[in-house]
Amino acid sequence: MAVINGIYIHIPFCMNKCNYCDFLSFKSKKSERDKYIQYLIKEIELYPTVEYSTVYFGGGTPSILEPCEIKKIIRSIDISIDSEVTLETNPKTVDLQKLKEIKKAGVNRLSIGIQSFNDKFLNILGRMHNSQEGVEVYHLAREAGFRNISLDLMFSLPNQTLEELKEDLNKLFELRPEHFSIYSLIWEEGTNFFEKLKKGELKETDNDLEASMYELIIDMAKEHGYIHYEISNFALPGKEAIHNSKYWENEEYVGVGLGASGYCDGIRYKNQVKFKDYYDNIDNEEKPIFESEIIDESEKEIYKYILGLRLLTKGVKAEGKYIKVCESLMKKGFLEKNKDGYILTSKGILLANDVFDEFV
Repeated sequence: MAVINGIYIHIPFCMNKCNYCDFLSFKSKKSERDKYIQYLIKEIELYPTVEYSTVYFGGGTPSILEPCEIKKIIRSIDISIDSEVTLETNPKTVDLQKLKEIKKAGVNRLSIGIQSFNDKFLNILGRMHNSQEGVEVYHLAREAGFRNISLDLMFSLPNQTLEELKEDLNKLFELRPEHFSIYSLIWEEGTNFFEKLKKGELKETDNDLEASMYELIIDMAKEHGYIHYEISNFALPGKEAIHNSKYWENEEYVGVGLGASGYCDGIRYKNQVKFKDYYDNIDNEEKPIFESEIIDESEKEIYKYILGLRLLTKGVKAEGKYIKVCESLMKKGFLEKNKDGYILTSKGILLANDVFDEFV
C-alpha cells in the first residue's frame, strides 16, 4: 500500500465570487463555518492516522477563517516539525495581527492570490483588493515572519497587452517571492466571464499573443533566477511547492472537505458537493464521497506521463508501448531526453495539451 502523507483541505467559503471563478465556493455566516469545521475534523478522523508531511488549505478563501479555527483544524492532524503547511490567502482577509496568529497556528507557507498588480484588471476580474493592498499584504506577511511565500497571478486577461503583462512581472520580481504560479485565463462555463464572452462583451486573447506572453514569463523568470519546474509554476532553488508536486508525481493524498478531490488506495474520488449530503454521510460515519474511480495499472501508467511531463526538470522514464510514443514526440521536437528520462522541450511546453493527448 502506498504511503499517503499529504492532505488537501477544502474551505468552500468566500467574501464574493470572482467573475472568472468556477470553484465550489459560497458566501457564509460564522455559524455555518463553525458547523463546517466541526464536520471537517470528523471527516479527517475517518482516515487512518498518519504523520502528514504536507497540508494544503485551498478554497474558496481559507484565509477567511479565524486563526483559532485554522489552529483547531491543524491540531486535528498529525504533522512533523518540518511539514509544509500552506494556506491560500486573499489580501482582503488579513492584517498584520492576523498573519502573525496564522503563523503561530502552524501555517508556514502562504499562497497569496494577487492575480494582477494592475487595478484595471483586478476590477475586471471582480477581485475585492486593489494592487496596493496586494503589495502591502506581501510585506506584512514578511513582517509576520513568513519566509516561504507564493504569489498567484493570471495572464491572457481581456485586452491585456504584452507591455501590461511585463509591468505585472516587473512588480512580481521586485517583491521576489520564493515561488509564483501564473495561469492563463480559462473561460469556464457558468461564470460571469463566460456569459460576457457569449454576448460578445469580452473576447479571448489571440493564440499567438498568448504564446508570446507565456514565452515572456518564462524568459523573465529565468533572468531573475527562478526555476521553471512545472508548466505554470516557478520557484527559487529549493523552494518548489512540496504538496503540489505530489499531484504531478502521481502520489496518493487525502482530500477532505466539500467537493474536495483525493487519491487513496488506488482510487481517485471527489467529495459530496452539497452541504446536506456531506453532513449526512459524516453523521453516518461514512466518508462523504460523491464519485470515485478505481485507477488500474494501465490508467496509472497514463497518469504517469500526463502528470509527470508537467514537471520540467524531472524526466519521465518511458516503458512498454509508450517508448514509441515518446520517441515519436521527440522526433517532432516536443520531447527531449535528460538523465532521468523524457522532458518537454520549449515547443512541447507551448503545446503541452497536444502532447498529453498522445498518451490518452
